[in-house]
Amino acid sequence: MPIVDLSSAAEDLNANPYPVYARLRAAGPVHRVSLGDGYEGVEQWLVVGHEEARQALNHPDLSKNWQLSEHWGDIVATAANTNMLEVDPPHHTRLRKLVAREFTARRIEALIPRIQQITDELLDAMAARPGRTADLIKEFAFPLPMIVICELLGVPDLDRERFRHWSQEIVAPTAGGPPDNTAMEQLSGYLTELITAKAKEPGEDLLSALIRTRDEEGDRLSPDELIGMAFLLLVAGHETTVNLISNGVRALLAHPGQLAALRADFDGLLAGAVEEMLRYDGPVENATFRWARRAVELGGTLIPQGASVLVSLAGADRDPARFPEPDVFDIRRAPQGHLAFGHGIHFCLGAPLARAEGRIAIRSLLERFPALAEDPDAGPRNWLSGTLMHGVTRLPVRW
Repeated sequence: MPIVDLSSAAEDLNANPYPVYARLRAAGPVHRVSLGDGYEGVEQWLVVGHEEARQALNHPDLSKNWQLSEHWGDIVATAANTNMLEVDPPHHTRLRKLVAREFTARRIEALIPRIQQITDELLDAMAARPGRTADLIKEFAFPLPMIVICELLGVPDLDRERFRHWSQEIVAPTAGGPPDNTAMEQLSGYLTELITAKAKEPGEDLLSALIRTRDEEGDRLSPDELIGMAFLLLVAGHETTVNLISNGVRALLAHPGQLAALRADFDGLLAGAVEEMLRYDGPVENATFRWARRAVELGGTLIPQGASVLVSLAGADRDPARFPEPDVFDIRRAPQGHLAFGHGIHFCLGAPLARAEGRIAIRSLLERFPALAEDPDAGPRNWLSGTLMHGVTRLPVRW
């Protein structure tokens, strides 16, 4: 199979990956690709069909444990890598079971009033700004999930600016290519100190509960596993929601008819609108690294043993075989199983929290600012780099 060079289309992929994935999907659901700098010597396969993506996301022969592969030998594993997104069963099963005991629907439901309070306070601060303009990400979409996840974990005094730098260099490195080693090491060191302090002075928060929790057989999370879980919850718990909110707002502002319909019927349309935002322009463009422990057939294509596999959630969620008129943003679209939160055993544990934050944030923002619009004087958009996350670094708005 010929290799498709995606590195030459990097800027197009950052700004608008959907036409690129559509062209690939029209030629077949699975392609051998080249991603350019940082990925030399790694045989990469990209899955862009919806059904094939579902299969790949839950395929037992596609491993999540990159440390067992022959790839990324120059990346130094840290305690932060001891998380359930980077391991396979039975290790994954054990970790998820322990975390699910504490990260419950009841705990998320109890957060709803506080999420609304934080939202209202951030919007109050936005409304008080002179000039009726703001960067929606800096003033709202970033601090909201950051404050929520920090309070949930019990780390309200987190250095947010420093953490945001580490987090962005891990999920969307400014230099492109694989995640930044230095940022990972610094964040892992910070979390080590955090877990140590929390173990000495526990509270009623999720992190304290994870330190205490044991299953029926007495099993508990090790110190490294606690660091890995804190890493996963902090990074995945805020970075994705930032882009859910900002991408969703951009989609609504670009489709005034849909925006007007939502404003007219929040109660009836809000939940479906958030699901359509996730499908149409979700925060995670491609799922995190997988590699083939043995040869795997997807969509009639044989992926060789040892190859790296990228599952394109963005490509799959615009597949016309699954979604009629997939490039149309329609908040009344019937839910049909988008893959924005993944699928199978690695389905996002924080999906209920992200949905709750998205619904509260979008409704409150639109109710508070009826004349919200993108700022036409803000200049060109700055897009996140890399193939993991899709979104903008800034979203200047006015009202």
